Amino acid sequence: MTTIMANAKDLEAAMAAFQADFELMAKRIGHRVVGHTDVIANTLSALLAQGHVLLEGAPGLGKTLMVRSLAESLELTFARVQFTPDLMPADIIGTTVIHDPAASKGFVFQFQEGPVFANVLLADEINRGTPKTQSALLEAMQEGAVTVGRQRHELPRPFFVLATQNPIEMQGTYPLPEAELDRFMFKLLVPPPSPEQLHEILNRTTSFQTEPQIEKLKPSRLRELSQLVRQVPVSHPVQDYVVRLILGTHPGRSPVAQWDRWVRYGASPRGAQALILGAKVRALRAGRPTPHFDDVRANVVAALRHRVLLTFEGEAQASSIDSLLEQVVQATKEMP
Repeated sequence: MTTIMANAKDLEAAMAAFQADFELMAKRIGHRVVGHTDVIANTLSALLAQGHVLLEGAPGLGKTLMVRSLAESLELTFARVQFTPDLMPADIIGTTVIHDPAASKGFVFQFQEGPVFANVLLADEINRGTPKTQSALLEAMQEGAVTVGRQRHELPRPFFVLATQNPIEMQGTYPLPEAELDRFMFKLLVPPPSPEQLHEILNRTTSFQTEPQIEKLKPSRLRELSQLVRQVPVSHPVQDYVVRLILGTHPGRSPVAQWDRWVRYGASPRGAQALILGAKVRALRAGRPTPHFDDVRANVVAALRHRVLLTFEGEAQASSIDSLLEQVVQATKEMP
């Protein structure tokens, strides 16, 4: 892959293959999941950019099915953790246990891996876990490793966390700490189905039908696609536009009136990274060798809605964080 973009012919062939594989992956997941076309596309984009995804939606909208289908379509190992208030960090990352092998003359300590040792980890209803347990994923999400005692254990590669949370129930939930939210590349909202989609869901789930088998993509191919994303060049004007968008979310530097009253903290550098990587994937999907301003704008809400923290007045008076981010986009010019 180091020479895949060496010349125009190679680049054209690589982009065509990227488009074909991306659409094939989305189609395979769509064989099991009704609707959610944009959510599936954005989730795949994050995975190809080696990022984690937070899915927010009411129960019964197919979030778990989508994540499981995605893991199966990519031939990746899959593990699911149901977060509850009594879940402990060791239940996720693993723990050291006393082991007595038959050939040993005494007891030995042995590390027993937890469900985090999988390529795709579904953290279901992550906001039901306590902050202590939620934070157990911080090192895993950032560094692809966990530390137990004095021993560091590398996680399998690739490693993705796809977390879900229910926004309509507050009892027994714990909002994710800002440090953990910042480690998710995208926060995606899963909408309820349309009438047509609901009919299709009923047709598939209330009658006898053979469950479609998902054709799998080799992990080696997934790595190649991820490497191609990293090789896409970004022009200075587009990168400068991303920088000004990020700085525009901070109090005292935003071009939007009332921003200082409504927002107490803006997006971090990880937000800029998410915008750049998301724009690269979108450009490749469209067959363009480099991202355009529109590719950046298309990812602003998904990449920043969980990184901008509102004041009490902002939560009370602002219509939504999404609408505020749209105002920043409208007020930020492509060229300074």
